[in-house]
Amino acid sequence: MGATKKLINFGVIGYVIGSLLLINGILMALPLGFSIYHSDGATNAFLFSSGLTLAIGFCLRYFLRRFKEAEIKRREGFMIVTFSWVAMTIFGTLPYILSNSIPDISNAFFETMSGFSTTGASILNNIEEMPHSILFWRSMTQWIGGMGIIVLTIAILPLLGIGGMELFVNEAPGPTKDKIHPRIKETAKRLWVIYLFLTICEMIILMFCGMNFFDAINHALTTTSTGGFSTKQTSIAHFDSPLIEAVIVVFMFLAGTNFTLIYFGFKGKLKKLWRNDEFKWYLFAVIGFIALLTPAVYLDSANEVNNYSIVESFRYVSFQVVSIITTTGYASAIFTGWGVFAMFIFFLLLFSGASAGSTSGGMKIVRIVILIKNGFLEFKRRIHPNAVVPVHLNGKSVGTKVVYNLLAFLFLYLFMFVLGSIVMAALPGVDLLTAISSVATSLGNVGPGISTVDPSQSFAHLPDTGKWVLSFLMLFGRLELFTVAVLFSPYFWRVN
Repeated sequence: MGATKKLINFGVIGYVIGSLLLINGILMALPLGFSIYHSDGATNAFLFSSGLTLAIGFCLRYFLRRFKEAEIKRREGFMIVTFSWVAMTIFGTLPYILSNSIPDISNAFFETMSGFSTTGASILNNIEEMPHSILFWRSMTQWIGGMGIIVLTIAILPLLGIGGMELFVNEAPGPTKDKIHPRIKETAKRLWVIYLFLTICEMIILMFCGMNFFDAINHALTTTSTGGFSTKQTSIAHFDSPLIEAVIVVFMFLAGTNFTLIYFGFKGKLKKLWRNDEFKWYLFAVIGFIALLTPAVYLDSANEVNNYSIVESFRYVSFQVVSIITTTGYASAIFTGWGVFAMFIFFLLLFSGASAGSTSGGMKIVRIVILIKNGFLEFKRRIHPNAVVPVHLNGKSVGTKVVYNLLAFLFLYLFMFVLGSIVMAALPGVDLLTAISSVATSLGNVGPGISTVDPSQSFAHLPDTGKWVLSFLMLFGRLELFTVAVLFSPYFWRVN
């Protein structure tokens, strides 16, 4: 007898996507309060968008309800994560288009994908003229995408059973096996409680620091998600407040920390923080880059225009280092005017990302740490070729399979960066620096880049083809590359 064919269960895929669309439709109705209160003219757009999304989500769940108890296997997990992200983005464009805030489909898709992927790159040049409800929806997309719409579904809907682990593994940001609770649904709930708690805390503190309620809730949503969308065209620089910047720096740093460590911190198990190699490297990297760049920015001749004092240099550098390393992408100053050295360091940070298990994008520090350790140990292996010299992380040896996976990830990351840069550079009106920085910031889910996509400018001037390419890279980066790339592999589609 031949091998049993392992067909993909498209019914369960449609059922779960329908569930996600129901959640999306409910959340899409939240901006109605701001629309009605401010009479901003977007009420009908949200009513229709929410209603249509709910209707399609309900239909998918109803007609595919027989797949409710179906097991979600690995291939279905990959497809659910990728296709649900695309579906959420497509329906998420409706409020922009129907309210005529962003009538162009390429721009609307770019803005929405930038939101759900928590990238923070924007095509808007008139943010403060946008309806309040549109700005709130824009922030909500980042908040939803921050922890992951798949984890949200696991936390709310008891429909995935043990198959939910497939979704959590594919969606969870970074190569980490840490779990707060042995049951995946309970883990997701605890993650969301922490996420919601940090968001509410930051909102309250920002209001005490002088922000109005609308600005505070929007910036809390986009800080804890490490998204970086702001209600102001000049981002955090608009407020020109050291106190507000300090609060946001703290919450950006927390959002870039592994959420399981935050949970253990709340439980009083602070030793777990210091025993975690990635957290130590994350902390030291932030401190190190601030210490490196503060005197450089202060002394650089390019800053004669800014005329920063040493205290101001520390203030602005601290904010930008944390903003970029956590892939939040807020701007308290135009860092591309700080000289070549600072700009080069910030460009390198576009690839970094913060901790695995956080809401940040990028390569993640844990991968960089393992690759660095493995690189140094390779010298020892050369001298003692018969010795077994494993890489250690958190006091435990890392298997060679993990190291090989990380090398494959690094190759794919660099391959996507090079390929994307080539494509962007080939487009009319895109200079080389803009091409490589726009690709790096999109793949790393950071937001602002350098050259013509720095914090003082938007992505609106890029060709439509470039916006679709960058949107695709945002999806790749947010879903950890392999989740999407595996769908393009012939091995994935073989039925036996």
